[in-house]
Amino acid sequence: MDSRAWDERYAASELVWGTGPNRWVVRELAGLAPGRALDLAAGEGRNAIWLAGLGWEVTGLDFSTVALGRAERLTASLPDEVADRLTWRHGDARVFEAPPEGYDLVVVAYLQLAAEDRRAALRRAAAALVPGGTLLVVGHDSTNLTEGVGGPRDPAVLYTPEDVLADVAGSGLRTVRAERALRPVAAEAGHGGGPAAVGATAVDALVRLERPV
Repeated sequence: MDSRAWDERYAASELVWGTGPNRWVVRELAGLAPGRALDLAAGEGRNAIWLAGLGWEVTGLDFSTVALGRAERLTASLPDEVADRLTWRHGDARVFEAPPEGYDLVVVAYLQLAAEDRRAALRRAAAALVPGGTLLVVGHDSTNLTEGVGGPRDPAVLYTPEDVLADVAGSGLRTVRAERALRPVAAEAGHGGGPAAVGATAVDALVRLERPV
């Protein structure tokens, strides 16, 4: 989907992904000391807003102006001390330029790109990390088509933890975790392709990496 298609999707409903952060983002990042963070393909900003509430200085980047407009409206309702830690930026994950100071954390949650474009985005995300920084990638796993529910039906935008590791090979990052994770679909909005059975789960690819100090 290009930026126009995503604009149309966001415009068609309120809060496509819900307001709460992704469960894997919470599990993996809640214990980190706050610093500078980039939420790449931030959508409506749910993960960036959660991080800002923990004290992170967060830039949320997305190529959908509709999504960013919604993120800005959500920001307006936040306490000043949280809102002041959020910056929304229109841009393309495949070609964004990180600032010279880099980031202590880059989150890439449910980025849906074909393999070559995904590789370009993830290599830029890896390059943006400072020593000691964390890259967290979460997405719909390739096996979700046959073993899970919801998510995109196009296999070209799905991937595995092994794909992510191959994408960033040679970037100097250390693997902390690379796994398939089962996510109860009723727990989060936005990732389903329709009503799901009680107890149904989606299969996510989860990769956490760090740049050594």
